Order: sequence, then C-alpha cells, then structure tokens
Amino acid sequence: MPMTAPSRPAPIVFVVDDDVSVRESLESLFHSAGWQVEMFASARDFLARPRVLAPSCLVLDVALPDLNGLALQKRLVAERADMPVIILTGYGDVPMAVEAMKAGALEFLTKPASPAELLKAVSRGFERSDALLVQDAELHSIQARHAVLSRRQREVMALVAAGRLNKQVASELKISEVTVKAHRGSVMRRMHAASLAELVIMHARLRSGITIRSA
Repeated sequence: MPMTAPSRPAPIVFVVDDDVSVRESLESLFHSAGWQVEMFASARDFLARPRVLAPSCLVLDVALPDLNGLALQKRLVAERADMPVIILTGYGDVPMAVEAMKAGALEFLTKPASPAELLKAVSRGFERSDALLVQDAELHSIQARHAVLSRRQREVMALVAAGRLNKQVASELKISEVTVKAHRGSVMRRMHAASLAELVIMHARLRSGITIRSA
C-alpha cells in the first residue's frame, strides 16, 4: 500500500479579550470558517496554556485586566515567534497602532471590525505561522544532521562554507589535502547537501538560526 503523508495539525485561532460578548461573537465567526478556536479572558490565562506546534494566530485586545495586550505581544515575540498577533481594540489611537506594528503585529484593527476583515487577517496569520513552523522544522533537521558530524568534520564544513579551498583548509587544520577531501565528502553526505551552495546556506542558518522550539 502507498504511504500516506502525515496529517498536518489543524490551525488554531486564539482570542484574548475580557469582554465576554466579544469572545462569543469572535468564537461564532471563527467557528463558521471551520477553524479551531480557544478563548481567554486574560493574558495570564492565555500564557498558562501550553504552546502548540500548529499554525496559529492570536486576536488580542489591548485593555486587559492583568497584563496589557501590548506587553503580552512583546512577550510573544520572544517566546512564541510562530504566532502572529492581530490587535483588536476599541480604544486604539495612532501612537498605540505604531507601537503595535513596530513590535510586529500583523494587523491593528479597531472594534467593531468587519467579519470579512477579521477572517482575512486571521487567514494571513495562519499562512505566516505555517511558513515559520516549516522554517523551524528545517532548521532543527539541519541541526540534527550537524550534531552527528565529528569535530574535525565541523571544522572542515565551517572553512569550506567560508570559501576556503581544499589546500587552504589543509593548511589551516594542518592535515593533508586528501584528508580534507575525504572529510568534505562525508560532510556533504551527512548534511544531505546536493551542492556547495546548499552547504553554505546550511552553515549560515546554523550560525544565525534561532529556533521557535526549545532545544
């Protein structure tokens, strides 16, 4: 029998708003779009919910009873970077909108926002979240392959990715050029790199990549 691809987790829209009527209205709207919905009356309730590695989006009010919505947004930038934030507030002004957008908000909407506008914003949020999760999974895969390299292979990989020729690598590491070629071939195979350009990209991601999931 042919193998079936693993099912992808269903996207979830989270709503944090202390107004029960707003939560009920948004829950009905998002359910009508066929999405999973989780509602929270406060920032702390939301933060207590274990994170999920599924495409997600947060619709967030600013005026909350505990942690301010903008403060929560800033925490999410560091802790849950794969979750785009849509600010939905009844008390928005230009300075607040500027602050939210500079912090990375996907949208800044004022109540009452139109259903079509909200659905479009959340759909964009899911797309961005899914792309971030894919990038994160790819980085974890690269890190896992890099972890099985020997110390010498990692040294060779770093120098080759920096543009050194085999003879230059041999000189820097004080090994023979034949040994460099052997390590280089092993690195290409173990890293699943189809070309030198691909290996260079992997090395750059290893150096600068910050994963969404904790190691």
